[in-house]
Amino acid sequence: MKTEIKKLDSTKREITVEVSGDIVKNKFSSVFEKIGKEAKVPGFRPGHVPKDIIEKNFSSQAHEFVLKELVPDVYNQAMDKEGLEVLELPDISDVKLDRNSLSFKATVEVSPQIQLKDYKGLGINYKKIEVSADEIKRNIDTLKETRKVSAVDDSFAKSLSYPDVAELEKAIERQLFLQKENQQRQRIENDIIESLTKDLNFKLPQSMVNRQLQDLVRQAKVDLALRGLPREKIEEEEKKISEKLLPQAQKQVQVYLVLGEIARKENIPLDEQMPHRAMELLLKEADWKQTA
Repeated sequence: MKTEIKKLDSTKREITVEVSGDIVKNKFSSVFEKIGKEAKVPGFRPGHVPKDIIEKNFSSQAHEFVLKELVPDVYNQAMDKEGLEVLELPDISDVKLDRNSLSFKATVEVSPQIQLKDYKGLGINYKKIEVSADEIKRNIDTLKETRKVSAVDDSFAKSLSYPDVAELEKAIERQLFLQKENQQRQRIENDIIESLTKDLNFKLPQSMVNRQLQDLVRQAKVDLALRGLPREKIEEEEKKISEKLLPQAQKQVQVYLVLGEIARKENIPLDEQMPHRAMELLLKEADWKQTA
């Protein structure tokens, strides 16, 4: 196999691929053999048509079958050979096939090269999470108002499936603590992301941006439909929705690629859990400082 890579820009590559010899000849032979088992030719029983007649009458069909089966195999071998991590399906062009050789060009989009900053030991400021008695009381008062009761007592607690007021207060305290903990975790992760991506300048693969934007727009349209907006109105607003969500899609792709680069350096599997695992590593390696 011969391969030649041409760099079109920071995220696009054009690979010229050529194979010849037995790999092509054997593929034609196997395809003609398959056709011969099923071909219907006057004067012959299926499976007993002479090879030369099969090749003469079904050459065009065999050509299409060989292309369909051989191009993907050869393409995947070429990507493995060159070590390219392709983001989307390739654009195949200039395909040439005869009984002895196959050649084509594949234009692909790959991840950009990212010059990561030092991502270990990032400074993180955090606060000790506390829930005050006043916060608990305010939440209980809100519950009281929604149920129009006159007093907060054990009967009130039991109406909410708690044995007494003390257990109700503990449950509300736990809930408020978890809310604050999640809010702080989200803030810390956002701070880490901003620190990692600040001043980073690399081209985002357009295919990834498009795919992420489509997902965001689709979800936005579902949300609007659930709020009762007519389908016609939603379709009218789709362009504006897309324009509004584009920066968000770009940011999400940027973050994903940065976390992916960290994952590669740290031998973290590039699967669906990669962003979570990469973030856990960053949190573990961070320099934590408690503030007042």
